[in-house]
Amino acid sequence: MYHFIGIKGAGMSSLAQMMDELGYKVQGSDVAEHFFTEEGLIKRNIPILLYNEDNIKKDMIIIKGESIKDDNPEIKKAKELKLVIYSYSEMLGILTKKFKTICIAGCHGKTTTTAMTSHVLNNIKGTNYLIGDGNGYADKKNEFFVLESCEYKRHFLNYTPYYAVITNIDLDHVDYYKDINDIIDAYQDYANNATKMIIACGDDLYTHNLKTNKKIVYYGLDLNNDVIASNIKYNVKGISFDVIIYGKNYGSFNLPIYGKHMLLDALATITVCYFENIKSEDVQNIFKTFKGAKRRFSQTIVGNNIVIDDYAHHPNEIEANLNAIKQKYPNKKIIAIMQPHTFTRTKEFADAIADKLNIADEAYVMDIHPARELQEDYPDITSDIIIKKLKNGHKINIDEAYKLKNNENTVFAFMSPNDILKLENDLIEMLRNKNS
Repeated sequence: MYHFIGIKGAGMSSLAQMMDELGYKVQGSDVAEHFFTEEGLIKRNIPILLYNEDNIKKDMIIIKGESIKDDNPEIKKAKELKLVIYSYSEMLGILTKKFKTICIAGCHGKTTTTAMTSHVLNNIKGTNYLIGDGNGYADKKNEFFVLESCEYKRHFLNYTPYYAVITNIDLDHVDYYKDINDIIDAYQDYANNATKMIIACGDDLYTHNLKTNKKIVYYGLDLNNDVIASNIKYNVKGISFDVIIYGKNYGSFNLPIYGKHMLLDALATITVCYFENIKSEDVQNIFKTFKGAKRRFSQTIVGNNIVIDDYAHHPNEIEANLNAIKQKYPNKKIIAIMQPHTFTRTKEFADAIADKLNIADEAYVMDIHPARELQEDYPDITSDIIIKKLKNGHKINIDEAYKLKNNENTVFAFMSPNDILKLENDLIEMLRNKNS
């Protein structure tokens, strides 16, 4: 029996589902609070218990979430019983050696790119996958494993990638990384672990800093890349473009995706498919049915209003999300609602977050979600340092959806890696009642 401590975490939920499909006996524990990641676990009848030391039995192998501390009662009991304890990334590292693993890393876009690549490959060749939106699937017969690979605390160095994909390199996780050079060093080590090749976004500022004797293929919009998107047309139905690989036309694509960032994510997927000798027509046909990753530009339509739920929390992600909205809904007002994530990130990026939120017509900012940090360690860091830099900015709390309900012909862009569904759902209900 594999017991997952912190099973409701996005990655942990995905891994539990995947291991269940591979035939392992799986259960897990977490807090009572509901998370969207429970859906797949419930569907597969994977037991979800509340934290309690009595859950831990002597015949178990423990997998602990990366955020689980040593004072967790179940961890204490597991150590008492001298059980084998793997971290989430260590267990994944074991699985990556059993398949041709396509590791998808990057400070932004890795979830969407993992979802895209999984969708296309699974429908053409059959593939296992683990996506950071709470989805995981596996079949022992499959040759490939598509894995979202997080750089936080260098967790992705536990993996053995067949393809090492890098969507971008950017300064983030400033509670761990000292500076951009520290992050580049981590990606350098990750790239060196590739057994077949590295596929990296060549438009990115830092990917060309990688020094490796492994084969590296660059994709992007710039003409000096190996894989290039050309004849690009953005419209309200998506993006059409041609793909040129090593100077030759691979195929034409017309996909229901929005924003330059999603075009680059699609190029990463297309590049993997090219090197797996998949016909462009097959890639195009399957790609057209891609519905997106959970909490990545997910939309609910209420009358003439649109409510979008997105994971964006880094300045570059906020910019990409709001620009994608402008592409799809050019004639609507945009109201951004954001919950900053961690005090260190807010301290580092307050000016940049405010600058990107100003792309919207109006912005509302919630209190900072502390995650693993404590407010007393950052007494001067609150969401006010963002709000005061906004052109049209306001404070909002989780129970104040009424502040938003009187807008019409508006896109409400909710952005946070945290669960702020109460605020979103309250607004949706208010808008529906108003229109009924």
